[in-house]
This record gives sequence, C-alpha cells and structure tokens, in this order.
Amino acid sequence: MYKTMKEVTDIAERLNMTIGAFNMHNLEMLPDMIRAAEEMGAPIIIQTSIDTAKYIGYSVVVAVVKELANNSLVDVALHLDHARDFGAIKDAIAAGYSSIMFDGSNLPFKENIEKTRLVVEYAHARGVSVEGELGTIGGTEEGISVDEGDKVYTRPEDAIVFVRETGVDALAVGIGTNHGQFKSKTDVQVPLLKEIHSAVDVPLVIHGGTGVKEEDYPELINNGIRKFNVGTELLVNWTQEAKNAFTETAVNKSLRYNVIPANQKVKEIVKNKISLFMNTQESLNNK
Repeated sequence: MYKTMKEVTDIAERLNMTIGAFNMHNLEMLPDMIRAAEEMGAPIIIQTSIDTAKYIGYSVVVAVVKELANNSLVDVALHLDHARDFGAIKDAIAAGYSSIMFDGSNLPFKENIEKTRLVVEYAHARGVSVEGELGTIGGTEEGISVDEGDKVYTRPEDAIVFVRETGVDALAVGIGTNHGQFKSKTDVQVPLLKEIHSAVDVPLVIHGGTGVKEEDYPELINNGIRKFNVGTELLVNWTQEAKNAFTETAVNKSLRYNVIPANQKVKEIVKNKISLFMNTQESLNNK
C-alpha cells in the first residue's frame, strides 16, 4: 500500500530494523525494486532526486508508484531526496509524493531551522512526511557535488534544538558517510551516533549508504537508524549491466533485452540490502 515515510519508519522503530530507501534513477528500475520488497516481505521507500523527477515527470512517477504500491502487500513510500528549492517541494507534494527531504545542511544553523520548519508546516498540512538534515554528508549524488567545504558532523546538542524547533519526522545525520562512495568503505562514527540517538526521539537516517560496511549495519540499526539510503550501488550496477548488454546485442533487437538484466541486478541488490536491514539476528528489545 502507498504510505508515508513516517508510517514505515514507525514500523521500523517497533521492530528494531531499518527501511531501505532506494534511489530510482529511471522508471525501468521501479517494478523490480518493489518486487524485491514483496519477495522479502518488508516495506520500501522509493526515492528520486529532483532531476529524476523532472526527467520522468512528477505526476508520472507518482502514478506508477501508487499503482504498483496499491496492488502490493508491502508498504511503499515515495520520497523526494535532497530538495533545497521550495518550488520543487511544492511540485512534488502537489503531484502526490508521500515524503520529502528538505536539505538545509548548507545553511547557517538558524536558517536551516527556520526553512525546515516552514517546509514541515506546509507538508504536514497536506499529510506528507518530512526529513531534515543537520551536519553534512560529503561526496556526490548522481555525479554532482551535494555539499561545499569541509564535512561537518552532527552535534547532539544541535540535534535536540533542531528536532524540537522544526518538528521533522526524521533526521539525516552526519556521522562520516559520503554520497557516491562505492570503491571504498567509510568508518562511521558510531559513538557519535549513540549520543545523537540518546538525545533525540525521531528516526535517524543514513545517507551515502553504499559506502557503509555491511558489518556495521546492526550497530547502526540498534542505535536509531530507521531509514538507510542506497543509490550509487544501484546506479553503478544497473549501468554496468546495461553497458554489457548493449555492447553485445544486435541493433535491431528489442531494447527490453538490454534493460531486463540491469533491472534484475537492481532487484538482487535491493533484496540483499533488505535482508540485512531487517536486522533479524537482533532482539526487539535491543534498542
């Protein structure tokens, strides 16, 4: 069924797991992403960047996701990722996105609070969940730099004020991850995450999830990570599979034969990630 981010992260909190938030880079990926969630029996968050939403069309994205979600047994949320433009946020909400992220991490602290608060008020009045960001997550998103300057870690004392003053439904935290990292893995700052988790009572979000070591997942989940973003791993593997297929195929062969293997690769990755995100080896009380 079609749900909000808050609804699915509430499930994650009760079950001590995290929800995979997977970036859809084209419409072809989408059905197999949701099939993967169905086969695993877990909720899923489908994310798009603003550029992807504009490329496909906000209303087209919503229509297809809703159609698939409402004919599925699993819960599906649709999330606009890293939005800084109020116009794009309004377009996504008007089209029917169930969740948006306002990224004010590049702004001074007070300005981030005020602009995030305005987005929360607007979105909540329309039944839409909001994720905010405090601190910065380095690297690139879809090959484009998403922050400027040095990486800034989230300070627990700032997180308390930010959550209280904005009313966000989830908080993306800077604990050492990087967008676009896929050739190496990062060392996340688990002690800092523990401090933040103890300080605030909202679901916490990992960005740059491709660069996180899988062996670190349980400790992150047990310390409040309820939304776990994965984008680069899907993009890189889809593109590689498609490149291989297009290189070998005859020019008059249907394009679907080149795209299906790429979609299947995405499905495999999503299923594997969800299996880890379900945190099945941990007790419900280990929170």
